[in-house]
Amino acid sequence: MLKRALSCFLLAVLPLLSLRADETKKPNFILIFADDQGYGDLGSFGSTKIKTPNIDRMATEGRKFTNFMVASPVCTPSRAALLTGSYPKRVSMHEHVLFPQSTKGLNPEEYTIADHLKSQGYATACFGKWHLGHHPETLPQQLGFDTYFGIPYSNDMNHPDNKGKPKTSSDDLWRDQETTLTLWKTPLMENEEIVELPVDQRTVTRRYTDKTIDFIKANQDKSFFVYLPHSMPHIPLYVPDDVYDPDPMNAYTNVIEHIDAEVGRIMDTLRELKLDENTIVIYTSDNGPWLQFKNHGGSAGPLRDGKGTTFEGGQRVPCVMWGPGRIPAGTECDELMGTIDLLPTIAALTHTELPGKNKIDGLDASGLLLGTGSTPRDEFVYYTSRGQLEGLRQGKWKLLVKRPHQSPGKPAPRNPKPPEILLFDLLADVGEANNLAGAHPEVVAKLEARMIELDAEITENARAPWMMEE
Repeated sequence: MLKRALSCFLLAVLPLLSLRADETKKPNFILIFADDQGYGDLGSFGSTKIKTPNIDRMATEGRKFTNFMVASPVCTPSRAALLTGSYPKRVSMHEHVLFPQSTKGLNPEEYTIADHLKSQGYATACFGKWHLGHHPETLPQQLGFDTYFGIPYSNDMNHPDNKGKPKTSSDDLWRDQETTLTLWKTPLMENEEIVELPVDQRTVTRRYTDKTIDFIKANQDKSFFVYLPHSMPHIPLYVPDDVYDPDPMNAYTNVIEHIDAEVGRIMDTLRELKLDENTIVIYTSDNGPWLQFKNHGGSAGPLRDGKGTTFEGGQRVPCVMWGPGRIPAGTECDELMGTIDLLPTIAALTHTELPGKNKIDGLDASGLLLGTGSTPRDEFVYYTSRGQLEGLRQGKWKLLVKRPHQSPGKPAPRNPKPPEILLFDLLADVGEANNLAGAHPEVVAKLEARMIELDAEITENARAPWMMEE
């Protein structure tokens, strides 16, 4: 009798214990980071040419962020900011991008999103373009990731010294994908070993997705974090043969639609494994579109200019966040947030404190994701692609102080031209067409003083990168 009563008790209690375990399991995170995708390159952000039904569904079932910023208009510094929650200058990764011959990288002493989640028992993986240092000391496994599969820098760079490659992507190269593959000797790495040289760029987007799906399946019973920084749509553009459109005028569209299809495979996997209600997926881009490549580049939509500039088209990027049961469905957020806020925001979503090891610039914006609060960010500093201080956003105002270009290593001119002062009201003029500097000199003075103050603190407290010993 007692044995039977105990058995009935266990049958009643065990499901409740199981439910409680599921409810308290920390959310999984998948961070998808496209390369050079513009603000106007998703259907949910206004594209009428590019069809992105899977990412658009994420927006319908989640939240669209229309005022989402990256901390640099080029690859390396933008990625450093994303992972560390810091302006690139604070981690000394602000001076343009790394190349195969570069002798520095992100310091493994930096504390990343992967470090934080790994400290909580998460399985962590990076599948895609790294571009924070290709030396063993600076690869993903030194910065919090359990495993890595991808290219160590941009897909238009050659191992080992960046020599002997075509200068640009072109219509002719798109028309002949197979024979142009070997023109770029970009390596594919698994952990710290080169496993393919050159990488078959036609299939690499799909292979990143395959790795992601395998990782999700292998870790479905524990918490996991996948950082998926796609190599595309950075030029040169490639897609698998089975989805290839030979018309070069459709090259960029073809690539984005392929990325969208691969995102769909990941989302389907989450639903099939019943992980959808405990996973947060973020889709965004590292900077704006590379406009000079025309049909091989994207669109900034209503924004001014693109990659490489501090105008909104260079640093305001499309962003969709999806998390059923957490992130309110079918909503839009136009409050200021940036990739530098993701580290403290993810910490808040896992109910953990950052260790305070390194000072960062990011702020906890979890209230924006959950729809329960307003943005903690009321200002944002703009640095050029070379890491020079150039502007400040504060509320609706954006100031840019554009100084004449100075070539590195060359002496400054005796009579330098005065800087161009630009002031925009972004609420009324998101396209930055109307310069209001002359009408509001007091705003210019206030913002310029503040941006100098912020930059001085960052400069004084900047941490060293990893450097190769001579």
